[in-house]
Amino acid sequence: MRRLPSLNGLRAFEAAARHGSFVAAGDELNVTQAAISRMVRLLEARLGFPLFERRPNGIALTPRGKALLPDLTAAFDAIAAATAQVAAMPSAPVLTLGVGPSFAVRWLIPRLADFSRRHPEIEVRLATGGAVNPFRDDWTCGIILGDGTWPGYLAEPMFSADLFPVCTPAIAQRLRQPSDLGKETLLQVAHSPEEWPLWLNAAGVKLRTNALGPRFDSYVMALQAALDGVGVAVALRPYVEDDIAAGRLIAPFALAVPKGSAWYLVYRPFRQEDRGFIAFRAWLHESSKPGAGKASAARGDRTPARRASRMNRPNDARAGRGRGASRPRAQ
Repeated sequence: MRRLPSLNGLRAFEAAARHGSFVAAGDELNVTQAAISRMVRLLEARLGFPLFERRPNGIALTPRGKALLPDLTAAFDAIAAATAQVAAMPSAPVLTLGVGPSFAVRWLIPRLADFSRRHPEIEVRLATGGAVNPFRDDWTCGIILGDGTWPGYLAEPMFSADLFPVCTPAIAQRLRQPSDLGKETLLQVAHSPEEWPLWLNAAGVKLRTNALGPRFDSYVMALQAALDGVGVAVALRPYVEDDIAAGRLIAPFALAVPKGSAWYLVYRPFRQEDRGFIAFRAWLHESSKPGAGKASAARGDRTPARRASRMNRPNDARAGRGRGASRPRAQ
């Protein structure tokens, strides 16, 4: 149990020490100078040592008073900040979602209107993570690309990360077989240089080491280049669902190669009873099903159906385990 001096006395001392005046402290706390003086004397009696030197022309802090003031001011500032933060909390549930920029732009944001229509009472806040931003505990949850093993977090698989080439319809007309890619500009994502070789190897295609084209810092940039006809990009399925459904991009070959990871809904166990999380989790599982979501209504073009191998997708959440595993990172 904390044994604290009078909080009124501490407030009176802190204000008087900060202003260097009992009069100014009284004005701040809306009491008289005499009341401030009395509360300070009672505090000094309780502590057993003086905090001020009383002088004819004012007051001055004693060495102990000087030592007490900084921590006391910081403590009152922290109390003020905490109460202000709590007072500013909305009464409606808030969902703070950590997600990588590419996934946010290419899949999530186009579907958020549907979630908001269903749950107008939930305030959604997007926090963009990435390669340098670890999962933050002030996030309600995150959508993370990885292997599902993050100690201290629960991870529910949403959909696997399948790789396949995409391009404009005009370029697709020139692609009869995978070896035809050797005549095209192959667009790369700088932080995932293994993706084209992974797909080409599964397709049995060998290209010159210098055959790969320009590198882009993100999937968003590489896919925009593909949309503009710059070349052929290797894509992850969620990033191109809508463009394929609308006919802006074509997947010219049936082969889809697993990247070896999946997107997971990641959260701390204590978030399971959060109202916003419960609603978002149910909506996300529904929207991530094959044929669901924004792209389902108009789908009629070719999408890769044949996979080099199949990734198991467990139905339940699993807690991340494994020595040396790091905190999840939104991608």
